[in-house]
Amino acid sequence: MDRENRTTVTEFIFLGFSGSASLRLTLFVTFLTVYLLSLLGNTLIILIVLTDPTLQTPMYTFLGNLSFLEIWYTTATVPKLLATCLSEAVTISVPGCIAQLYFFFSLGATECILLSVMAYDRYVAICSPLRYALLMNPQICFQFSAGSWIGGFSATLPTTILISCLNFCGSQINHFFCDSDPVFKLSCSDTFFVEALSYTFSSIVILCSLFLTFSSYANIVTTVVRLASREARKKTFSTCASHLTVVTIYYGTIIFAYVRPPAKYNFTIGKVVSVFYCVLTPLANPLIYTLRNQEVKKAVRKVLAQKAFFFTRKTGKF
Repeated sequence: MDRENRTTVTEFIFLGFSGSASLRLTLFVTFLTVYLLSLLGNTLIILIVLTDPTLQTPMYTFLGNLSFLEIWYTTATVPKLLATCLSEAVTISVPGCIAQLYFFFSLGATECILLSVMAYDRYVAICSPLRYALLMNPQICFQFSAGSWIGGFSATLPTTILISCLNFCGSQINHFFCDSDPVFKLSCSDTFFVEALSYTFSSIVILCSLFLTFSSYANIVTTVVRLASREARKKTFSTCASHLTVVTIYYGTIIFAYVRPPAKYNFTIGKVVSVFYCVLTPLANPLIYTLRNQEVKKAVRKVLAQKAFFFTRKTGKF
């Protein structure tokens, strides 16, 4: 395209999901319900981790970090998704789009690192229980948590800077948020280098954190199968079941979406898969941890009982 025929694009238009008005309204109600439940569930986990003395341990400190991250992770994309269900002309400025892309991928990278840290915590607790207090003391836990956030937000910075330098000729994003591949399709600049760098960085973060996670679990399995008691093996595995379920769901979707050559991207499939890790996974995490973890379930019941008691005292209804 000749330079004189290019027009300066100042905003993008999200195409979102196509369909009838009734279908889009149904999607809006569904996504809004899931989003609100995600915010409620993750906020509840944060509250019980902060207020229950029995949960002041490294595992639940990381879980609180994960819940805090999920609140922002889903909030980075879902509001625009909801808007596209109600309107056919949802726009975002180019700087706003780049900012959304940066925060979405930074939070995603942080989650990958944090999940591998949580797996390491379980590895130390099960494979080196006598050294657990030393290896996972409060200072080290803080360093792991801070390192996850710093690492996640640093890993995506170079590609975001390069994307911000691109020239854009198209204005319609065939998605409900500023994902990398749909944004690249709108550029009239040569995107080969930035696409290759984005693909390389995302693959390194995802696959390395996945490798560390499953390396931890391989050692955990080796240790657990040596336990003489069947009851001991069952109890030990149960402490890892919630985290392993979350890891499987999250990595299964993001590997399908991002660990593949950019030329293989399919917009329709991409939008459907994105719903899983943008909308459903942030809700699945609090559900999985509360339904499968006895300590969290006990703490939730305790918090709800306290709230109910306070409400009955305040209203005078018993």
